Amino acid sequence: MIGYVMVPGIGGSDDAHWQTRWERRWGGEIAVRIEPSSWSQPDLENWVASIEQAVAALERRVDDVVLIAHSLGCWAVARWLQEASGRSPRGVLIVAPPDPTGDAFPVEEAPSFTGIDVRPLPCPSVVVASANDPYCALGIAEGFARRWGSDFVVAGDLGHLNAASGLGEWRMGRDVLDRAFADD
Repeated sequence: MIGYVMVPGIGGSDDAHWQTRWERRWGGEIAVRIEPSSWSQPDLENWVASIEQAVAALERRVDDVVLIAHSLGCWAVARWLQEASGRSPRGVLIVAPPDPTGDAFPVEEAPSFTGIDVRPLPCPSVVVASANDPYCALGIAEGFARRWGSDFVVAGDLGHLNAASGLGEWRMGRDVLDRAFADD
């Protein structure tokens, strides 16, 4: 059985966000959300520790773990994977990674999230990006995918792929997730 660790961006995902909807659909036995103490003023090490706690708790209940990251959470997952000491989840769905060098990146709120190495991830991964994400140009997102060794999917013109994008259950995202990481 696969379990899912939700890694939202700043502030967590609200009730209208596809991450929250997926988490509710799956239920607490197989889906957990990280719980950093620094949601509003993100501290990278706090988020990485929160990912570790969520993964460790879920691994006791499931056979495989898939991390589902959105926005700033993508960078926390990348750092966690760099520090995971040989642990390798079944995969990672990376959605709308923001460009840490871009003008829209929240440097003042999340300075510890800048300067993370973009190097190959130790597990299968898929990056999903929007063609008009205000936090990351499509070419930059594609470059992240290439350097992470991830498959790359363009979701269309859907902004930051968040609640404001009006995605609801975001069926396309679920299809990408299922194709990449479903049980054999």
